[in-house]
Amino acid sequence: MPQPRLLDRVRDEMRLRHYSLRTEKTYIEWIKRYIIFHDKRHPSGMGETEITTFLTWLATDRKVAASTQNQALAALLFLYKTVLGVELDWMDGIVRAKRPVRMPVVMTKDEVRAVLVKMTGTNKLLAHLLYGTGMRVSEALRLRVLDIDFGYKQIVIRSGKGNKDRVTVLPESLVKPLQRQLEYARSLHDNDLGEGFGSVYLPFALARKFTNAHREWRWQYAFPSGNRSADPVSGVIRRHHLHEKNLQRALRKAAFDARISKRITTHTLRHSFATHLLENGYDIRTVQELLGHKDVKTTQIYTHVLNRGGRGVRSPLDH
Repeated sequence: MPQPRLLDRVRDEMRLRHYSLRTEKTYIEWIKRYIIFHDKRHPSGMGETEITTFLTWLATDRKVAASTQNQALAALLFLYKTVLGVELDWMDGIVRAKRPVRMPVVMTKDEVRAVLVKMTGTNKLLAHLLYGTGMRVSEALRLRVLDIDFGYKQIVIRSGKGNKDRVTVLPESLVKPLQRQLEYARSLHDNDLGEGFGSVYLPFALARKFTNAHREWRWQYAFPSGNRSADPVSGVIRRHHLHEKNLQRALRKAAFDARISKRITTHTLRHSFATHLLENGYDIRTVQELLGHKDVKTTQIYTHVLNRGGRGVRSPLDH
């Protein structure tokens, strides 16, 4: 029996470990670039010198962001350690791109209001949800019906960054809009069931433990796509959640229409959520927990936005 091709082996190993499809595509792309960079040589015939050369080229010639180089490094580490079974103990020799320290873009409360009022439909609800809860856009789009607790006014965010669960606040003002959204999602699901569909993607462990859960209402996405599509891995026809690109475009247009000159993204709403909570007097540990930050140092960046980090200085010009 012939051995599977290298990239097929990479896919198999990643799916065995339940990596996300996005991570799978990203790793595959970096491995391809690495192979092409070295004139299509097989990675098993390369090692420390070739990896260091490639990563150094990214940092010094391509001048990629530190996060980009780290992404490429993670892909190659997975390739060599997990797929090829080669241990790498020479990491200190790699020239790493220096991660710049940047202040987050934060809108004032008036700017947030001006942007949100320009939005419409489901995108408006999602933007309100991001600002009102501090969720990342991927976390909001992956919300399932059972994650929204109207009784306790909270939202459970499952498998967030670092594969950790956490709880955030459900704004009172979003209770009725979210209930209407779920009514719409329920009508789509009932229609799918009537036409012989109605299955939703579940992580492997859940799908194995609860064999019929994929058709149950409580496991459906709160923000389902308007169309059914084939699952890119299994080929099963399912209704996935909305794509984040539509929300990003709508938010940029709203910021333009509101004449906001700052670079506004969905993550700006998360930054604004955190900053405004601190501005309203909430302690930093509470904000850290709501955001799901592992280290409070990550959350402390927002105190600098408020000029509370020892820099709350009044200019002599203003005297």
